[in-house]
Amino acid sequence: MNDLIYKDLSFKINGILFEVHNELGRYANEKQVCDLMEKKFILIELPYEREFVPNLSDRGEKINRNRLDFIIDRKIILEIKCKSFLTREDYYQIQRYLTSLNLKLGILINFRDERLHPKRILNSLGKE
Repeated sequence: MNDLIYKDLSFKINGILFEVHNELGRYANEKQVCDLMEKKFILIELPYEREFVPNLSDRGEKINRNRLDFIIDRKIILEIKCKSFLTREDYYQIQRYLTSLNLKLGILINFRDERLHPKRILNSLGKE
């Protein structure tokens, strides 16, 4: 457990994820979840950026097409999903963001699940 990347920050984020899930339940939409997450980040004075637009243009994509749900403390990407199940593309998406922004850690979460299972996605080439 001592080798976890951004251990304390990750635990704070996970705590907020579980609070939000307990308050809203599993059938809230993504905007509702992100709005409540943002309020909780403000309450504990956690630095974040919401709907961050990275300068990506992979495989012919339009510039400014992608939006990250949150970047926490310029260290962790947080991607919120509210759908039946996560797909491989969801994992690839966050990996692409991590690589492009040169960050080490992303957290992917699906709020539609009955019980939350935050997924830590690592980029071994990201900066510390």
